[in-house]
Amino acid sequence: MTTLLEIQEVTVDFDGFKALNNLNFSMKTGELRVVIGPNGAGKTTFLDVITGRVQPSTGRVNFKGKNLAKKSSEHQIVNLGIGRKFQTPRVFTNLTVTENLALSLKRAKGVFKVLFNPLSKENLTRIENILERVGLASKALFPAGLLSHGEKQSLEIGMLIAQDPDLLLLDEPVAGLTDRETERTAALLKDLNQDHSIIVIEHDMAFVREIASTVSVLHQGSLLCEGSVQEVQNDPKVIEVYLGYPEGAIHA
Repeated sequence: MTTLLEIQEVTVDFDGFKALNNLNFSMKTGELRVVIGPNGAGKTTFLDVITGRVQPSTGRVNFKGKNLAKKSSEHQIVNLGIGRKFQTPRVFTNLTVTENLALSLKRAKGVFKVLFNPLSKENLTRIENILERVGLASKALFPAGLLSHGEKQSLEIGMLIAQDPDLLLLDEPVAGLTDRETERTAALLKDLNQDHSIIVIEHDMAFVREIASTVSVLHQGSLLCEGSVQEVQNDPKVIEVYLGYPEGAIHA
């Protein structure tokens, strides 16, 4: 497998506070990588740097061999093949589930163009397939605002799929979900990993164990260690970092 994403010695300095501190990270095409770490470890800034929301003070962010740092806007990075899901679902609540997906497709953009021009047969089929994949086929014509929290999470993942990115970035995708919804999300991500590389930021270690082959641990803006879930949970450095957090936090 080829290297898809490589972060080289990246530092993000906010007026003397280093949210990322000489961070090095890499992943191969086709991986499903989980990133964990205590609050304040730099996980969200890590995603912000990849997507261009935050520019690094120093270092390089290479995606498919292209250096994104200080050169690419968020829009350009999306077009290069990176899609991001935030912690809180960002859906258009007044539009239907189908309309939300239509707005995310790779085609002529603009709300009026999308809503008032009929979808091609190819795009209709694509939306139907996405609805089936994320478990929302029965809610296709529902206003997104009527969906449950878990269904909105699934819809936003569907909106990412519609963009057809090479790399999916998911920030705490099971936060606030029921056990059953968490199980379905785990199954969905493993299915999506057949077609996409994925980075997941997560705190729920039961969910991490279900989906991860490799876990990267961030601490104080740097990479602390990497390995299997078992290796990470038993690493003395990781155990020390999590001391002071609720007992069993990394074994929950």
